[in-house]
Amino acid sequence: MAVLGEIRNRPWLLMGIIAVAMLAFVVNPDSLEKLFGAKPGIFGKVNGEEITKEDFDNQLFILQQQAQQQGRPTKGLEEQAWQLTVQSKLIKQQFEKMGLKLTDEMFWNQLQFDPMFAQNKENFDAKGNFKIQEIKKQVEELKATNAEMYNNWLKTRQAIEYRMMARQVFANVSAGVTVSKKEAEEIMRQRDNMAEIDFVKVDYDAYAQKNPVKVTRDDLAAYVKKHPIMFKRDASRNLGIVHFPAVPSAADDAATLKEINKLFTEGSDLSEGKENFQNTTHDSMYVALNSDIPFNPQYFSANQLPAEIKDKVASAAIGTTFGPYKEGEFYVVSKLVDKKPSDSTLSRHILISYKGNQAGADVTRTKEEAKKLADSIGAVVKADPAKFTEFLKYSSDPGSAAQGGSVGWTTPATPFVPEFLHFLATNGKGSTGVVETQFGYHIINIQDKKSGSMGYKVANLVKQIKASDKTENDVYTKATKFIQQIQGKSFNEFANVAKKNNYQFLNPTEVGRFQGQIPGLGTDKDEEVIAWAFNKKRNKGDTDIFTVEGTGDRIVAYLNGIQDAGTADPEAVRNQIEPIVRNQIIAKQIIAKINSAKAANLDQIAKQFSATKQSAQVNLLNPQVAGSMEPKVAGAAFGVAKGKISNPVEGMTGVYVLVKKSETINKQPGDLKQIQEGIQGQNAQQFGQLFLKSLQDNAKIKDYRIEIYNQQAAQ
Repeated sequence: MAVLGEIRNRPWLLMGIIAVAMLAFVVNPDSLEKLFGAKPGIFGKVNGEEITKEDFDNQLFILQQQAQQQGRPTKGLEEQAWQLTVQSKLIKQQFEKMGLKLTDEMFWNQLQFDPMFAQNKENFDAKGNFKIQEIKKQVEELKATNAEMYNNWLKTRQAIEYRMMARQVFANVSAGVTVSKKEAEEIMRQRDNMAEIDFVKVDYDAYAQKNPVKVTRDDLAAYVKKHPIMFKRDASRNLGIVHFPAVPSAADDAATLKEINKLFTEGSDLSEGKENFQNTTHDSMYVALNSDIPFNPQYFSANQLPAEIKDKVASAAIGTTFGPYKEGEFYVVSKLVDKKPSDSTLSRHILISYKGNQAGADVTRTKEEAKKLADSIGAVVKADPAKFTEFLKYSSDPGSAAQGGSVGWTTPATPFVPEFLHFLATNGKGSTGVVETQFGYHIINIQDKKSGSMGYKVANLVKQIKASDKTENDVYTKATKFIQQIQGKSFNEFANVAKKNNYQFLNPTEVGRFQGQIPGLGTDKDEEVIAWAFNKKRNKGDTDIFTVEGTGDRIVAYLNGIQDAGTADPEAVRNQIEPIVRNQIIAKQIIAKINSAKAANLDQIAKQFSATKQSAQVNLLNPQVAGSMEPKVAGAAFGVAKGKISNPVEGMTGVYVLVKKSETINKQPGDLKQIQEGIQGQNAQQFGQLFLKSLQDNAKIKDYRIEIYNQQAAQ
């Protein structure tokens, strides 16, 4: 982005807008309510307290700012914003129930402990004192001079307040989390006591190879019913997706290569063969007129250049051309336009914006007034650079102003606006000048310079290998034929036809309304497909076809299931629980066979199942048996009498029958006090998360978003 965008990544106001990480849990709304009588702009309720559109938008803004700073996509954050909004309400409610109050004085006193400020050393002086007065002053200046940035601060402050309340709530409640002497003694006993056992394991997988087991829907439903909390779900949809990508054909590839070769050696039709990429003296203009990617005037190190040319530019003369060569989905020809040492420059600036430009949304001065002010400041600073800081109060870039106007060390490759970079490149240390950009007038002062590695300016003529109209038409024909084949058919037929033709088939079983993308798909059309599936007019078995703009891809969607908020549909979670349920069914069969055989010893059981008798040493705290975690087996080892054969034990990986040979004590290092402190620390670390989850599980949460979005779609 331009210089102001780069600078704005640095100030304290936007540094690390941190989401409330401790609140990142899944909320499960009890049910959806009809909006008859509901107030406009109300997205939901938490224990009766309304979640407004403003609440939701503010949280979404924070997440989008954070994602942008970290170079992550800013789309698809709506569900996370909802969860954090709900969790923030829960924390605030608990805070107020405790009789606590977050005053303005408390906010400023606690600000230095918030991660956003505590992790920035520039917020503290040389003695480690928090610069609270400076930060307050900066906020007041924003309030007076930049309404947009001040409004952003208010949103950020709200997120900070929730974090402060969370710390207070967790600190007050966790103060009662202790570990008794008895608990510590029991942990030490479980850690030190060892049992020597002989055992026979009937492995589930080995048994299933000889005795296949089919898990029915009823089997899955019984498991889900037994664990209702585990399978509590928001409303979701079970989708069948077939993706028809418009992949460029070999003919499309050859046509693109032919096109770039023509521009490279002959020129465009408009040039009538007089100007081509090899002989043009107007490289940037030629690229602007003929390339799919614009000309980049910056200098790059050799390692930043495409692999095809990075080892060739050092010895190449200015004007040398390379290619055509292939870079992913592009054909490229390159020309070395210039080379020079890539100096690093330390500079500072004062930005004088005016009404109507990109940084002057809340500025009333005209362009002429801005230029006059910038020129006068520039003249004073040029004569006496020491006076630079006196004029920072006029800067429309509060981020750099908070750093004395500094924008740090930059190189020609730094993503600043070209005019700013040009001044840095063409002026020496100590220079001061006024430069105009789309953000206003910059008074720039160069503080230092140091030489760097060689930088190269390269003009790249690029042509993307795209699917031709013929290829897109072929994809459309294929997708249309497919949807005609499966119209009104069952989902099994939909899936079978797709697989038979080797189409790209997906079956995401629990797609949420606001998750943004469909797992495994990831196109710009995903949100539209999801909205289609959640439309209240939609019925199971409906199909539709979607076109991905700009690519020609087609998506055929099949609505295979409608899950309302509540308990998950058993088939929707089959992949998750089928292995568990299968093992439970197998365990019952194995245990029944063992009991009916009435074996008197382990050898008889081993013979019955063609298994092997083994030995192991186990304890309760670390219940590993032959490389598998088997807590029930460890429990049986300490519960059965010495020399007696145990009842069959349904383990994690198989059914076990064991005989305890002996018990010993293997004393480990660490006294009782250390054990108590260790357990207490571990419990305290987990407490905040578990406490919030408990609040969520017991809260009355209403989510009106689907109804609101459906109403908007219908308008």
